[in-house]
Amino acid sequence: MKQVTLKLAVLSALSAISMQSYATGFVNLPTTGFPVSGGTSAYTLCNTTGNFGSGITTKPTPSANNTCAVFPSSEIAAPETGFSFVASASRPVVMNNIYTGNTNKTVGTVTEYVWRRQTGSTYECIYGAKVVNNSTDYNTIASGNQYFEVNGIARGGFAGLPVDVAYSTIPVVSDPVYRIGRAYTSVQHRSSSYAAQPLTGLGSYPSINGLNSYPGTASPTQQLADIHPNWVEFTTDVNFLDDDGSSVAASGMVYVKTTCSSAAPSTSEHDEAIRLRQTFQELSGDGITDNPFIEVKVRGFVPPGGSITPAHTDPY
Repeated sequence: MKQVTLKLAVLSALSAISMQSYATGFVNLPTTGFPVSGGTSAYTLCNTTGNFGSGITTKPTPSANNTCAVFPSSEIAAPETGFSFVASASRPVVMNNIYTGNTNKTVGTVTEYVWRRQTGSTYECIYGAKVVNNSTDYNTIASGNQYFEVNGIARGGFAGLPVDVAYSTIPVVSDPVYRIGRAYTSVQHRSSSYAAQPLTGLGSYPSINGLNSYPGTASPTQQLADIHPNWVEFTTDVNFLDDDGSSVAASGMVYVKTTCSSAAPSTSEHDEAIRLRQTFQELSGDGITDNPFIEVKVRGFVPPGGSITPAHTDPY
């Protein structure tokens, strides 16, 4: 694991970076969820173009398609005024499961940043992260090359804290975030017939909910996700190489803003704080082997005193 801390000279340079333009900006995720047709959802919609990555998406701009979006000048720049850089880290995404032959395969990298703002005696922190997938063929079972696809990014440690969320499409080649929820479970989205805002009522907290085979359509129960106050889930679409030959190997930055303290975030790291989920979003050629359900745990920053529950228990 590699911890990267920028020097004061770099911080001074950052202060000269032109301030970002704002759109809708950060959105609050209440622990009561959002009222929707049929009940309550843990999720709010962000970018609704492109059918969650199955179609052609339209990236956010300061004037359109910009719910939940912010526009910092670079990934290292704070996404909101008044916040100062305090820490960053680069962490490998290491997969080890039946598909890798129970050996470690590094399929990508997660880069994290933490910014902090003090107002009187109150501290707020923004936890930012992005994922970059690589060309590692993780699947030793199937023929050909299978690349890890990230459809859900979950991060924990926020129980008892207020949570505001946002995303940016830096780098500009990245896909937008389609929805964000105060949830632990990543819900599969294959087509327009799938739930845009999954309802609550599942009664459990699996890492992934959906139909782990193809063809077929997920049942209504397989489209549910309960509110979990300790977790935030971002639904996106990150592929090193998609079945149609296209590549969006890097996510944009995803952000969680909450209260914190003056404690150094480097002391608040957990091996399972970030969970990357492949949820079989794309309708691939053979369907069964290209995109099985997979969760990969990654070390990450959490607010001071935060804990990571539930532990990873799913057989993905």
